[in-house]
Amino acid sequence: MRTPDRILIAVALGLLSGLSAAWGFEGTTRNSDLVSPPPGAPPSGMTRAVQTDVPRPPAPIPRAGGAAAPAAIPNAVLPRPTAPIPSVGAPQAAPLGRPVPVPPPTAFAAPTVPITPFEAFRSGARALQAGEKEKALVSLEYAADQGVVAAQWKLGRMYAEGQGVDRSDIKAFEFFSRIADDHPDDVPGTSQARYVSNAFVALGHYYATGIPNSHVKPDIGRARHLYSHAAYYFGDADGQYHLARMMLDNGPFHDPKQAARWLHSAANKGQYQAQALLGRMLFRGEAGLSRQPARGLMWLTLARPNATPSESWIAESYDSAVKQATDEDRALAGDYLMRWMNTANAGDRGR
Repeated sequence: MRTPDRILIAVALGLLSGLSAAWGFEGTTRNSDLVSPPPGAPPSGMTRAVQTDVPRPPAPIPRAGGAAAPAAIPNAVLPRPTAPIPSVGAPQAAPLGRPVPVPPPTAFAAPTVPITPFEAFRSGARALQAGEKEKALVSLEYAADQGVVAAQWKLGRMYAEGQGVDRSDIKAFEFFSRIADDHPDDVPGTSQARYVSNAFVALGHYYATGIPNSHVKPDIGRARHLYSHAAYYFGDADGQYHLARMMLDNGPFHDPKQAARWLHSAANKGQYQAQALLGRMLFRGEAGLSRQPARGLMWLTLARPNATPSESWIAESYDSAVKQATDEDRALAGDYLMRWMNTANAGDRGR
């Protein structure tokens, strides 16, 4: 188990242990206490093989709508460096008899030794951290144009959050779309696949709400497809959580039982929002689930330390559960929490 995970568990146990002296209460786990994983979903914590019976990614993400929609933003309108891009090939010798031109000073002058696209990405990331925005953009855009997925994803996040650039959801959408179009079948479990699956989730968010004053209109069906691909194929915990939320809504994809399964899968991977929502549902017996207050309190206890100030519903759900729980519920929740921690430790040792 990683150190941050140990700290999280220690905090969770501290929250729970202060509630009751009956810490050693012996509880039992019944099969009926557990929510089964979704049919066809890979086991939690295991490397997922490529599956052939899961929803395939949608067709290439459309960059433009109908005739009435504004034109898509082509790559050419994104900020581009005015300086020469560093060459990745061998340096060319100047023709005999001609002086070697001396390039003017630039924000990101070509180095004496050509750098690789990935080195450009790392240089851009360091420049961004140092506050050198122009140099960061030149380096990251060069790496992105050369197909470095991490650079494409980083630029998408920068435009989505306004980090070092003017915030632009449509530019973020373009970068995430490039990733999803080019890498829908990357092998799950790799470091690059994490960027790809996150891009699918980000695109799902954009289609769920639309982007004002753009060709990206709300399309709940496409949003579901994007979440599903991230959830099924990549086993992405965020994709599973948002797919579950969609299934809990009273809409065309309403399926509370399947939603609970996705929440359980995401919660076991440490997705704290899924832990909180599943915990609340189990504690109250919502969405057709049988009421299991101890297990619900366990999930809420795990989620509580990660909640941001804007996620008041998590803190409120936890506080409400604590007030209503019996001493027996709290003790059994502590037992479940210890078992969950031991299982996570065993999983880490087996990797």
